[in-house]
Amino acid sequence: MKILVLNCGSSSIKYKLYDMDTLGVLASGGAERIGLDGSFVKVTLPTGEKKVINHDMAEHNEGVNFVLSLLTDPEIGVIKSLDEIDAVGHRIVQGGDKFCESVIVDKDVEDKIEELCDLAPVHNAGHLKGLRAIDRHMPGVPQVCVFDNAFHSTMPAYAFLYAVPYELYEKYHVRRYGFHGTSHRYVSQRVCEMLGVDITKQRIITCHIGNGASVCAVKGGKCIDTSMGLTPLAGVMMGSRSGDIDPSAVTYIMEKTGMKPQQMADYLNKQSGVLGISGVGSDMRDVEKAANEGNEKARLALDMYAYRIKKYIGAYAAAMGGVDIIVWTAGVGENQISMREQACAGLEELGVKIDPAKNNVRGEEAVISTDDSRVTVCVVPTDEELVIAKDTMALLARGK
Repeated sequence: MKILVLNCGSSSIKYKLYDMDTLGVLASGGAERIGLDGSFVKVTLPTGEKKVINHDMAEHNEGVNFVLSLLTDPEIGVIKSLDEIDAVGHRIVQGGDKFCESVIVDKDVEDKIEELCDLAPVHNAGHLKGLRAIDRHMPGVPQVCVFDNAFHSTMPAYAFLYAVPYELYEKYHVRRYGFHGTSHRYVSQRVCEMLGVDITKQRIITCHIGNGASVCAVKGGKCIDTSMGLTPLAGVMMGSRSGDIDPSAVTYIMEKTGMKPQQMADYLNKQSGVLGISGVGSDMRDVEKAANEGNEKARLALDMYAYRIKKYIGAYAAAMGGVDIIVWTAGVGENQISMREQACAGLEELGVKIDPAKNNVRGEEAVISTDDSRVTVCVVPTDEELVIAKDTMALLARGK
């Protein structure tokens, strides 16, 4: 069985084609700058070589069509016909409280995803375009949606509700949803396989730390709390997002600057976080380099970043009555050695001890805690696309 996984953003399409018999990736790549000048597709060839192909893509329908043509291209393609693709799995950021698990797509599912666009206007609109493009170019091929917040649907009401009038939840579905759920789900399961322990007996804190970042408390294999909220803006400090902020600070800034709601939202999402504090950028490699060269604001940004992650780890250890495993994943979590060390420093009373030699690892599975650490600290590269492919295959097998 071959399954194509698509992740359609506002101006991008990431894809992977899986051979589910071997779980091998046959092809992968991404289209970028869709609807903008200079659009292109970056393709990873079977040899591992990367190739950039410039191609005008005015909208997602053209982008999906071009990606499909590359899969069957005589020179760089990996299949002879689109008929070889048995199903398409999609990442959907916002499933609201309408979807608690992955589903096979039908008209009702598409309509509900569209209804949720108010909660994630940029993301869900892009996902819908991808779904409908596959409808056009591969009619009749089963499609499956895997929702980014479904893993967090097990949070109890006392964890996901905001302390505002309850009618806002009833009328407008105002609550904490959380995101990166597919990643948190994958790494919490994978680390238990890696360590040979029963997930139902573990208290795990998963740290998905990249340009977007979130921390999740997983008890007995189920999410009981997560740092992101109604939108992906809340929680820990991120590359260009503020993370948690006093709501009154938001209205105060708006009064002082004259910004309108959407301008303020853009300000908090795109000009804040590590970028806003350091003035260097949102890429942690650049910020770390600047800090090491004596840039005080860059150093401050790193200190704030690590401190906020540490606070969430401590809070979730308290919420679960302790912690057995801490997992680091995503771009920064998997690769920034100093950030893992800094965020874990001072957690010795919780039983956390990092081994500097073991921590000297990037992008691969590893235990980075000392042998006598009561808490096992690990690095586990995430694989959200594989989760989507597996969910797609499982749903087709069950015929749901």
